Amino acid sequence: MAEAVIRVAGLGKSYATAAGLFPALRGVDLTIKTGEYIAIMGPSGSGKSTFMNLLGCLDTPTVGDYFLTGENVAHMEKDALAKLRNRTLGFVFQGFNLLPRMSLQDNVALPLVYAGADKETRRAAARVMLDKVGLGQYAESLPSRISGGQQQRVAIARALVNKPRLILADEPTGNLDSHTSEEIMRLFGELNAEGITIVLVTHEPDIAAHAKRQVRFLDGELVSDQVTDSLPFNGMGIGAVETHPPPGLPLEGGGVPPC
Repeated sequence: MAEAVIRVAGLGKSYATAAGLFPALRGVDLTIKTGEYIAIMGPSGSGKSTFMNLLGCLDTPTVGDYFLTGENVAHMEKDALAKLRNRTLGFVFQGFNLLPRMSLQDNVALPLVYAGADKETRRAAARVMLDKVGLGQYAESLPSRISGGQQQRVAIARALVNKPRLILADEPTGNLDSHTSEEIMRLFGELNAEGITIVLVTHEPDIAAHAKRQVRFLDGELVSDQVTDSLPFNGMGIGAVETHPPPGLPLEGGGVPPC
């Protein structure tokens, strides 16, 4: 049986607002095993982004436990958390987050700088990853010289360069057209077939359908967790309801940390 790369128990996160504490996430229990491919879904304000930030060790929970590769990171010291994050997790963001004045090869090599690898090792590993995503011939190009879809491939190469156990992808196709989105999702599928665990946040049902399991949040709670093949398709996703927090409460990406 595959081991759990992620296990959360009673996980919760609250933010202070002018109206008092806002519970962005409440009592989440979830286990993700090595090699799984999971889509995290939900409308704005549902808690999915807060949950992703916690999984990525970019924020700490108010209550509950978070075990990453067997280590409880819920209240780990910042330096130890940063080291664990760097060697365990790879991140892919909607906005690519490539440094415009650095070559693609140097962009991909950045996580290895933080890991303390020497320059020769960094550049060699980065070139291997660029070859893997089909962009080795553009290694010395700047990000502005390639398309959006190619930039996202570079971002995926960067996420892979440290050989992480887990890739966290936050709306990875949000800035791409439908054809390019399908290309990126095929790449994620190939990586998962190689044994890499993938967790992606998306609000698009057709993107979530590429995952093998779909987890849905609503109003800060995990409300469904199902195998993709068992889900009906209704054009908006499973049980999709566009809801918003009551007036006065922060929206996702609003004036307080995202929820």
